[in-house]
Amino acid sequence: MSTDASVRPSPQEFIDARPMGRRQRLIVRVGLLTMVAEGLDTAIAGFVYPRIKEDWGVGGGAVTVTVTLSVLAMILGGVAAGPLADRYGRKGVTLAGIVCFGLGTAAMGFTDGIVPFAGFRTVACLGLGAVLPSMMVLVADWMPAGRRVQMVALAFAGVTAGTAVGGILASILVPVFNWPVLLVVCGLAPLLLIPSIIRVIPESVSVLAARQRPQAELRGVLASVHPGEDLSRVDWDHSAERKRPRPTPRAVLSRGYARTTLLLWLCFFLGQGVAFVILTYLPELAEREGLTESKAAVSVAAFGWGGLIGQLSVSFVLKRFDRFRVLALLWVLTAVGLGAAALAAGRFVALLATAFLLGLCLPAATAVLQAITAVAYPPAIRATAVSWANSAGKAGPLAGAVSGGLMVDAYWSLSRILLILALPVALALLATLGLYARGRRRQEQPHIPAPQPLPGLGSEQP
Repeated sequence: MSTDASVRPSPQEFIDARPMGRRQRLIVRVGLLTMVAEGLDTAIAGFVYPRIKEDWGVGGGAVTVTVTLSVLAMILGGVAAGPLADRYGRKGVTLAGIVCFGLGTAAMGFTDGIVPFAGFRTVACLGLGAVLPSMMVLVADWMPAGRRVQMVALAFAGVTAGTAVGGILASILVPVFNWPVLLVVCGLAPLLLIPSIIRVIPESVSVLAARQRPQAELRGVLASVHPGEDLSRVDWDHSAERKRPRPTPRAVLSRGYARTTLLLWLCFFLGQGVAFVILTYLPELAEREGLTESKAAVSVAAFGWGGLIGQLSVSFVLKRFDRFRVLALLWVLTAVGLGAAALAAGRFVALLATAFLLGLCLPAATAVLQAITAVAYPPAIRATAVSWANSAGKAGPLAGAVSGGLMVDAYWSLSRILLILALPVALALLATLGLYARGRRRQEQPHIPAPQPLPGLGSEQP
């Protein structure tokens, strides 16, 4: 028999059961623009470091140390931001991260030496590591359950769009104003989003409920996103969000979630590592195959534009098809693309086409992983799960830099390296099939109790 408590939804259940409204679409747009600002950073680094070597006469070792510190800072920022966002709120962490990486990036444009440059870069990357997961979780928290996967993937596409915009800005600003102006512009741009974030995106209602905020505050926040809705039946004192002990960040590695967490981390690590090797070493390897520098650059650009199209497209594909099957198909197409690119290594048109195919698949796979992670955990640990998964992904480029460098220094051919990269893609496919199998078991055996002490994940759990 149903009780009154079971009939009356909690605030989060109310959001999950309603269709998307105008305010929620604005939240997705602001989230996408925030990711564009984050993507700018990825693009400008490649333009700035070579010019620092020329202008300041610093060696490659100093730049390598700066890049390594940057990646480690992003990992640390992500690891710290998740638990803070789960405990104190996603919105505050997002805003603090934007201020950190915006001001840090702008300050880099006023430095005159590698040491202060590296210091501000490290500060900026601490903020960068915090912004992506906290914003993705904000978007996820405010989306209805049926649209959550799609909207998170759509917002994440802003990262790739920002990379393309960054390349355009660099081509315009650097020749005329030099690289410091590029850093100042790309640092101040995200700060312009702060008023929109404050005005458009409320704090997650699940966080407010867990923090025992007054009923009037919860009602006001929910009414701002769903104006005109009848909120009289909402259970503001729902026991699942008010009375259950708050889980610690380690809950993502607890008995009920450990396998899912490790499989997701593996996918993030492998996918981002393979993409890094392709983006970093493809120009040099293509030139070894006899292609000109301009043709090698065009091949990399094809990968980037393929990534933008792929991420935007996959967000709509996820509305109609199972997310695990979509991810598995992307890994299969990536492996096929690597094999085709290996066969076409010395032929420009064929390499261009396969680079575009790889761009369609690899960044799209990362977008799907973001969406899967955002719905695989309950709100109480969602920010921790997303941020730690992204931090695991950031370790992929570190491994890719070492392994790719060793292969290039050993003068392996482009074809050989591309075929080697198919191995981690195959491993990512196996991990995805493991996630899919876990999801199927949950659906076929609903009587299995959910992991404790966290609430059940329903149909969203992988």
